Amino acid sequence: MAENRKVNGPPANGRAPGAGNAYTINLEGFSRRLKAMYSHWHDHKSELWGSSSVLAVATPPASEDLRYLKSSALNIWLLGYEFPDTIMLFMDKQIHFLCSQKKASLLEAVKRSAKESVGVEVVMHVKAKSDDGTAQMDAMLRAIRTQSKLDGHDDPIVGYIAREAPEGNLLERWAEKLKNSNLQLGDVTNGFSDLFAVKDINELTNVKKAAYLIASVMKNFVVPKLEKVIDEEKKVTHSSLMDDTEKAILEPTKVKVKLKAENVDICYPPIFQSGGNFDLRPSASSDDEHLYYDSASAIICAIGSRYNSYCSNVARTYLIDSTPRQGKAYEVLLKAHEAAIGALNPGNKISAVYQAALSVVERDAPDLVANLTKSAGTGIGLEFRESGLALNAKNDRVLKSGMVFNVTLGFQNLQTPTKNPKSQNFSLLLADTVIVTEKGHEVVTMLSSKAVKDVAYSFNDEEEEEVLPKVKAESNGTENLFSKATLRSDNQEISKEELRRQHQAELARQKNEETARRLAGGGSATGDNRTAAKTSSDLIAYRNANDLPPPREMMIQVDQKNEAILLPIYGSMVPFHVATVKTVSSQQDTNRNCYIRIIFNVPGTPFNPHDANSLKHQGAIYLKEVSFRSKDPRHISEVVQQIKTLRRNVVARESERAERATLVTQEKLVLAGNKFKPIRLADLWIRPVFGGRARKLTGTLEAHTNGFRYSTSRQDERVDVMYANIKHAFFQPAEKEMITLLHLHLHNHIMVGNKKTKDVQFYVEVMDVVQTLGGGKRSAYDPDEIEEEQRERDRKNKINMSFQNFVNRVNDLWGQPQFRGLDLEFDPPLRELGFHGVPFKASAFIVPTSSCLVELIETPFLVVTLSEIEIVNLERVGLGQKNFDMAIVFKDFKRDVLRIDSIPSTSLDGIKEWLDTTDLKYYESRLNLNWRPILKTITDDPQRFVDDGGWEFLNLEASDSDSDNSVESDQGYEPSDAEPESDSDDEDSGSASLVESEDEESEESEEESEEEKGKTWEELEREASNADRERDESDSEEEKRRRKTKAFGKSRAGPISTAPKRARMR
Repeated sequence: MAENRKVNGPPANGRAPGAGNAYTINLEGFSRRLKAMYSHWHDHKSELWGSSSVLAVATPPASEDLRYLKSSALNIWLLGYEFPDTIMLFMDKQIHFLCSQKKASLLEAVKRSAKESVGVEVVMHVKAKSDDGTAQMDAMLRAIRTQSKLDGHDDPIVGYIAREAPEGNLLERWAEKLKNSNLQLGDVTNGFSDLFAVKDINELTNVKKAAYLIASVMKNFVVPKLEKVIDEEKKVTHSSLMDDTEKAILEPTKVKVKLKAENVDICYPPIFQSGGNFDLRPSASSDDEHLYYDSASAIICAIGSRYNSYCSNVARTYLIDSTPRQGKAYEVLLKAHEAAIGALNPGNKISAVYQAALSVVERDAPDLVANLTKSAGTGIGLEFRESGLALNAKNDRVLKSGMVFNVTLGFQNLQTPTKNPKSQNFSLLLADTVIVTEKGHEVVTMLSSKAVKDVAYSFNDEEEEEVLPKVKAESNGTENLFSKATLRSDNQEISKEELRRQHQAELARQKNEETARRLAGGGSATGDNRTAAKTSSDLIAYRNANDLPPPREMMIQVDQKNEAILLPIYGSMVPFHVATVKTVSSQQDTNRNCYIRIIFNVPGTPFNPHDANSLKHQGAIYLKEVSFRSKDPRHISEVVQQIKTLRRNVVARESERAERATLVTQEKLVLAGNKFKPIRLADLWIRPVFGGRARKLTGTLEAHTNGFRYSTSRQDERVDVMYANIKHAFFQPAEKEMITLLHLHLHNHIMVGNKKTKDVQFYVEVMDVVQTLGGGKRSAYDPDEIEEEQRERDRKNKINMSFQNFVNRVNDLWGQPQFRGLDLEFDPPLRELGFHGVPFKASAFIVPTSSCLVELIETPFLVVTLSEIEIVNLERVGLGQKNFDMAIVFKDFKRDVLRIDSIPSTSLDGIKEWLDTTDLKYYESRLNLNWRPILKTITDDPQRFVDDGGWEFLNLEASDSDSDNSVESDQGYEPSDAEPESDSDDEDSGSASLVESEDEESEESEEESEEEKGKTWEELEREASNADRERDESDSEEEKRRRKTKAFGKSRAGPISTAPKRARMR
């Protein structure tokens, strides 16, 4: 990829790369560093600068090849950019530049700064294109002799960088001139190395950005890429992995790193090695052999990046079904690597770093000493390997704060007893970029884990059972080795928390700007999210009186055909459509009289809001209930049963009709033809299940040309899902669960049987239901028990593998050009990031994926798209409780806020880390907030929301600091303990409580009970159960949560008398 290589020099038009403004030199930085260079030169002239009185630095022409030169490093360090084909002379009184006219015009700006900072005069020697530069070189040599005579030196020493061979006509001619000038020459490489060794704050920032990028590439691209290749058993060459990784480095947005691509480059082509051929030298390269990942194999990955020309490096070794020898060798290497990093403290000698690593190997594995690399790395910065800072046993230089090192340690040419020759020879390598600080050191590539549990993969279940006990036994003496906490110093923990806090602050700024733009544009932030009342069409049982059936007797009749009930009222048969009936019941008294009671739906009463039909007849008088007495209990029982059956059928039919009316028309399924056989997966169950009371049957899922089809042996049990309607697809193999599943989350609803749904799931139970006869406890060593467990394990593996094969083939199908716009791929849940919580009514294990937060085992399913989330508020945090809650606010303010309750507090740090890495802004609060009035206040007055700081009213740290320094404020979004006066008596006014109030609910319950006075206990009990059933059907999730909070409020908030007052929206 040489054609994409970036060059540090300014372009010929004099403009900075990627910028619209003219290229300019940072004069303040130039003055500071020029002064530092002259001071260092004069202070260490004899020991580091070869007693030179003149420094001659010649920068070669630009090249597409990756190379690190002291001359180029000086250009970038001093001037900010590389000036190729340029010669610079530094003397006590003058600085001479020999370059082209365009470069000279750029360098004119430094004349005044050079004079003011070190008192030297800048002299330009401009070389025309047709000129060979001989005259200018002679003038520069004369200036050297003149200056030396003025200083009293008859034989001046000209310092130059001896290791850089001259390139190009200009530099070759200059080298020849110097050689024939009879001037004494001296090497000044050590002087520049020591000058560049200690970095200032700006240089360290560049190193940290490069380190963050390269660690993110390793964690978010390389590791998932390798895992996918191994899981799918693909054949991929080392060189293709190198190319893909280089592209990921050069496009930081691919790994969710917000750095400008024009400032980023690679340090070297990424290195991937496996299959027994290993080279631990930095000059190694990736060959065209296939990645080898069979049992007992090792994969070495080394990648480096540059940001603003400053380098960072990281290397990891991944073990596949490792042998005990490989596991022990990696443990020792990891411990030695940490010991080397631990010795990087200011004041220590560089030799102590390598000695610390060597001591660990000599103590824990003396037989591996001969295989240890001869150094523990080098200094790193503008050059990938800074000369003079090699971490070996002979370097006695003293470590200083601001130095940066690439700590690289490895074992090479190790042997392990295996049958496969490609696994017999293996090597191990670890590398991290480390900054020496005033108090110790900082590992800036720690984002990429090197712990055993994160680099050792096991795909062989039988071997795993045998190997793991041995590894565990061997690691008992070093149990703290694998604790992430012990591998990080306190300073590093603070640094990580500080990085997360800074990232969250940046996310808060971006989120507030994004929300302000969306609100200003009238986006999806209007109105609250109350569930609209169900509307119904005009209910007509009979068009006119002539359609009424002839009355047989003056008694209650049920007309099944016209879905009506005819009631005898004042000598006439009065029809009522069955949909107007709310409940019907019967009872018998002691005198053998039977009573039937019919209660009708009355618009405007609790649980019966006005619909479109009632609004047309606002002056109408409604019959609320009617009772009849009969001497025939058998007839009454039949009538009640008929009314209930008819009402249930009508309600189900109308509900299905209403749901189907809202469906989006889907395209027709195109069945696979002869050329393309459908991809099949048999013996699957489906959720939601088909209706009906018939025995449930398994079905087959087929992937056709443009969609899936699931069908059973029954003709009416068939579901088509178009690829274009799939929003997310998930594959979750059974691990600790009883089922292996494929889950499709859709853009638009479809009908499964008579159910309207956006989620369709296909699954297989991986374990048979087994009942132990006799009830006796079986021995753990019972052969039958062991055989049964083995059968279950084999069955689970077989099912998981069949699902995996189906998923792989469908993913390949979706990778075809016609489906790339859909961006479809089966996404596996990330179990290691999962946590327990209560999203609906029952506790469940909730797991993130790359794009969603899901719970796919218990119903109702939970699928939350991360890109649709506005913010996340972690509630009831910091009160010393065992649990906390999560409130997810969506960008569409019309959606109810999703609550996940009762999350264990032990999951808090993991959730915060996951939210931060996925660029989701989160806040923490001490109370549960009532989000409906908050969102209504925001949408009613979005400008005030923006002016008051946007979502920052949720920031506890900001509000606490503000309350310490300010008097009580009237700004609207900061939680406060004082209750403001209400401006309005409306239900949805801005003064509604931010947290649920039990008083409000008790008032509502009193209003609802007014109409129940004077009724018997049996009647009240019956009506209460009916009302509860209706309420369960119609209530929104928010109302259900309010009742739940009421029931458990005392256990959460404590006694009412001691609980703090709840904050209210101003």
